[in-house]
Amino acid sequence: MQEPVLIKKKVCLLGSFNVGKTSLVRRFVYNVFDDLYLSTLGVKVSQKILPAIEKPDGTVVQYQLMIWDIEGQEKFTDYLPGYFTGSAGAVLAVDLTRKNSWTIIPDLMQRFKDINPEAAFVLAANKLDLLPEDHAHLKEIADFAKEINVSHWLTSAKTGHNVEHFFHDLASSF
Repeated sequence: MQEPVLIKKKVCLLGSFNVGKTSLVRRFVYNVFDDLYLSTLGVKVSQKILPAIEKPDGTVVQYQLMIWDIEGQEKFTDYLPGYFTGSAGAVLAVDLTRKNSWTIIPDLMQRFKDINPEAAFVLAANKLDLLPEDHAHLKEIADFAKEINVSHWLTSAKTGHNVEHFFHDLASSF
């Protein structure tokens, strides 16, 4: 395989407070989890370089994700568009145990698309470890993802389940 071209991409984590955005980033970047809840104020930026992949045209690329963990977006404030600017994509994070955390996602997607029309999205339905395998929300989240036209992953920041996968899935869209 040829030497990969390093490409930096900005990715935002969007969603309500307490859905596990920071925990997902910490699991992905540092492979750690902490039960202690600390609300993000403003934005925290982390980065991780993904393994090299070969694109369909034969080029070999390696993405360096600049991950912007943005505080819960219950209210759309004036500074959010500044955080969104220049992003290649976004992780839409929801809490599987709190269906009301899903309600802001369509509006957030639209506001994000208004600033980044070519952005890619992936839905991370977090806290899978807190639900039984036959819980109704597991089917409902699949329907919700289809409705907003994004791929979705059932995730657990606590166990690490699918955390790597959804970030790689998002990167494959760039």
